[in-house]
Amino acid sequence: MATAGVKTETFVLNMGPQHPATHGVLRVELELDGETVVKAKCRIGYLHRGTEKTAESRSYNQIIPYTDRLDYLAPLYYNWAYVLAVERLLGIDGDIPERAEYLRVILGELSRIASHLVWFGTHVMDVGAWTPFLHAFREREKIYDLLEEITGQRMNNSFFRIGGLAADAPEGWLEKVSDFLDQFEDAFAEMDRLITKNPVLIARLKDVGILSAEDALSLGATGPMLRGSGIRRDIRKDEPYSIYDRFDFEIPIGEKGDSYDRYLVRMEEIRQSVRILRQALKDVPDGDVLLNDYKVVPPPKSRIYASIEELIHHFKIVTDGVKVPAGEVYYPVEAPKGELGFYVVSDGSSHPWRLGIRVPSFTNLQTLEHMAPGLLVADIIVLIGTIDIVLGDVDR
Repeated sequence: MATAGVKTETFVLNMGPQHPATHGVLRVELELDGETVVKAKCRIGYLHRGTEKTAESRSYNQIIPYTDRLDYLAPLYYNWAYVLAVERLLGIDGDIPERAEYLRVILGELSRIASHLVWFGTHVMDVGAWTPFLHAFREREKIYDLLEEITGQRMNNSFFRIGGLAADAPEGWLEKVSDFLDQFEDAFAEMDRLITKNPVLIARLKDVGILSAEDALSLGATGPMLRGSGIRRDIRKDEPYSIYDRFDFEIPIGEKGDSYDRYLVRMEEIRQSVRILRQALKDVPDGDVLLNDYKVVPPPKSRIYASIEELIHHFKIVTDGVKVPAGEVYYPVEAPKGELGFYVVSDGSSHPWRLGIRVPSFTNLQTLEHMAPGLLVADIIVLIGTIDIVLGDVDR
């Protein structure tokens, strides 16, 4: 470019993959004219583990721990999405015990709140607000305490099983969830008061990274990214899975599709998750948490010692794995970051012939390249935060 006889050129700046505000090993290649972004290119793959290919040589049960390493901020939802797809192929998706269904919803919505709290804390910290970050992580720790008590792990909780759950909730656990919600609503309201109307936050987010409804749809954005652009799309409402059709909750949407709209959408989603949890806790029935079909689910140890038939079932499932009828299925769910879908192709053996994963972070990340031109370098930090990615999800 030339201005009044002075020749200028754009230059390329690498942001990441070590930059703390890239929320993982994301490298953004920025072409700049001064501090103005001319073009942005996301360079990914630093965390690639080949999950989809690895699954072809694992039994259906052995794949479960790989799913919760994808979005390690909401691992239980990824367990859930995978087992739903396999249950559909097995034809048992309508036979899951009622208690297991309610516990799945409770665990899923706790995971959504925990994931959104990480987004909230890191996003506002990236734009200069430290105090809300500490509040958010304090509340997330309480959720992790609850998850640890029921699953035995704080992160990467491989707890969902084909046919239900690995174990029932400990005695008194549901009451602890209810007690957590009682104090969390006040704590979250305080977080909201601390930052949402803060003029600095509004100046950093409002009218930054506008994504129109048309562009969001054409780029395949889902979850809060899509809803922030004014599209009322939520799989829990539009294509209800599990028992979500039994709960009353709202789907928040934005007006302009800017970063502030996406902020408000996620904040309201936290409140709606609390609303769902309240309803689920009120109606949890007694009963089993795992299907009693011993050709699909291993019999409990207490029964295999007394029955040769059940001992054989246990041996076959543990050594050979569950044989899934030939066929294919794509099962989408509304994960915290957007549409998560598992595409499973079975050839009738005990491991998938092909496994494809439609993860929300990978698809939503491409909106950054669309929104970045014309913004400043500092705004790229805002864009990464407002998209809310996890690199394990992006790279798989």
